[in-house]
Amino acid sequence: MSTSLGPPTVEHPQARGISSRLFVLALLLLVGGAIVRSGISTRLDGFTIDEPYHIATGVSYVRYADFRINPEHPPLVKLWVGAFLSTTRFHLSPMRRFADKTDERDFAERDVYLNNDFHSVQRRSRIAMWALNGSLLLFLAFAVRRAFGAGVALGTMLFLAIDPTVAAHMPVVMTDLPVSLLSATAVLLAIRSFQTWQWKDLTACTIASGLGLATKHSAPIVFIFVLVSGTVLALVLPLSRPDSSRLPRFVKLAAITIVALIILWSSYFFRFSESNAGRDVFNRPLSDKISDVRSPTYRFVLKTMTLSHVVPRPYIWGFADTIRAGLEGRTFPITAFGHGYVKTAPRYFFPAVILLKLPIGLDLLMLIGLFFFFTRRLSPEWNVGLSMVLAASALFLLVLASGSTYAGIRHALPVVVLWAIIGGVAVHAAFSSSSRTGKAVVMLALVAAAISAFPVMRPWGYFNEIVGSKNAYLYFSDEGVDLGQRGNELEQYYHRVLEPSGEVPFLGYEMEEAEKMAMHLDWLGRDLKRDEARLNSPIFSGTILADARYLGKKPFWDTPSLRNVAPSARFGNLLVLRGTFPAYLAGKFYFDALAKIFTEKPDLEAAEGLLRQSLASDPTAFFVDIQLGNVCLKRGSRACASRAYSDALQYAPNDSQLQGLIGAQIKRVSSEPLNQIPDLRDPFME
Repeated sequence: MSTSLGPPTVEHPQARGISSRLFVLALLLLVGGAIVRSGISTRLDGFTIDEPYHIATGVSYVRYADFRINPEHPPLVKLWVGAFLSTTRFHLSPMRRFADKTDERDFAERDVYLNNDFHSVQRRSRIAMWALNGSLLLFLAFAVRRAFGAGVALGTMLFLAIDPTVAAHMPVVMTDLPVSLLSATAVLLAIRSFQTWQWKDLTACTIASGLGLATKHSAPIVFIFVLVSGTVLALVLPLSRPDSSRLPRFVKLAAITIVALIILWSSYFFRFSESNAGRDVFNRPLSDKISDVRSPTYRFVLKTMTLSHVVPRPYIWGFADTIRAGLEGRTFPITAFGHGYVKTAPRYFFPAVILLKLPIGLDLLMLIGLFFFFTRRLSPEWNVGLSMVLAASALFLLVLASGSTYAGIRHALPVVVLWAIIGGVAVHAAFSSSSRTGKAVVMLALVAAAISAFPVMRPWGYFNEIVGSKNAYLYFSDEGVDLGQRGNELEQYYHRVLEPSGEVPFLGYEMEEAEKMAMHLDWLGRDLKRDEARLNSPIFSGTILADARYLGKKPFWDTPSLRNVAPSARFGNLLVLRGTFPAYLAGKFYFDALAKIFTEKPDLEAAEGLLRQSLASDPTAFFVDIQLGNVCLKRGSRACASRAYSDALQYAPNDSQLQGLIGAQIKRVSSEPLNQIPDLRDPFME
């Protein structure tokens, strides 16, 4: 066996024990089993809050070739589902201009929930996503086999088939799992590509990289990693002949870059603009979107991309959105490890959350794989490849550490898939060795992981036994706890229990108005005249349908009296709370106000009233004052705007750049014509 860094001269010994036919059969059983398990464990789930938005968007891309809606995500997943649903008479409203993302989401959600049979739409979209993610799992498995052999590939698939988070994401119309599978596949194919420099490997790596770029804006992290790795290995690895040149290697790297970008362009139908309108028709102009980014370096990069036309304009818009919300961070209340934070949690958040969201048995497999690697018990031919896998995961975690944590494990899924390869190494190494102890330990880890994971219904909210799924919401409030999937169960509970008694509940679960209307729900605040007395009362008596992740400790909008109330019923992280409590309506009033502001026909007077009600409930949410100041600007009240911005500055977090922006706005309001002063961007909004 060759032990050099150069191209392997013989077949991996690991590949000899598993024939191609047996490998394919075992692989199909694992991936098929993962899909069946996902279908069973997620059968109670409704849509996540993002899926209707993505679905209607995808249909609009396919029918209108118009990319103005939802440009914060590249189009691959949306095109896939949109193509599937476009053949089923999905009703889609005509395109129009939108007043920021709130208006745009409402437009898409109304089409899914009110203009179509949303239950049927969900069934069909789930089939489309199982087909897509199942195909990408197969692609990943063959990439693992190419890099490390069949045993590691099957061990990796077994790891991913057990993981509850993967099962939860497989049927949802979101970009996190597809980009994770494609990113890991690109890294694995790069391992072989930059050791053999054969076009077969390079082509497969390029396809995976290009599809990743067309899926989510986190893919450039891995794409850059692939190119840098290729550059380093092109310089370090020996040439096949002493008289040959390294230049062809760099030509091939340039080809990877160009073809990957061509794949990205193809997902936008090779068009730079978002529509045929001939002007910017995004929900927020691209220039404003770039100006929202606080870093001068990022702004320079975005402006350069725009001027050079290196990628389509909707991609640049989405990249700006990702930088502002994901890297610079939204002003969002976060509960992490039982403590309240604003915008972001401690830097160890993501690796800790991954370890807590994976079954303990899978954590153990990763540790065993790392032990084998660092103690040099594996084939020397794997050193470069496993080093690249670990380096790619470390780079991704490093980027995540400086960004926002509101999405939880969703944004860290690429790391989970890369770490699954390390777990696959452990499985293969143990079962290909003569050590009975090693086999027993790995088997015990797999059985323990399966016992922990397989019985779980609603796997999205799974946490291992260190925290426990039942009480995880007291320690974490990110989107890895819940993302609105309990809508179907809420609908059934309302019609079975609350509606017959005539009780109107406070609906504190994350649902959009179109979804509530489609389910024929009634809720406190639907009829403002009827509910005025209850909304203005400092005490609430009745039933609260609460999203559990909002009950943990928060820096604002905290609900301490609800935190330890025993629910009278529970559906995953949807809690039914009954009794008499202080009224916690600040968040509801704020979001209701946004719906009045960012719509086709704004009602600024009503919005101002709702914002004032929100501040009366909790004055510490400084961004509500920013929004109030913006409304006062539009309504022409200098004193009102000045007072609102001043209050925002009083409660703003200790962030010199943010405080500087608020201070500058106060200065402008004091001296400039109000109709010439732009809004101060609400940092809470996406």
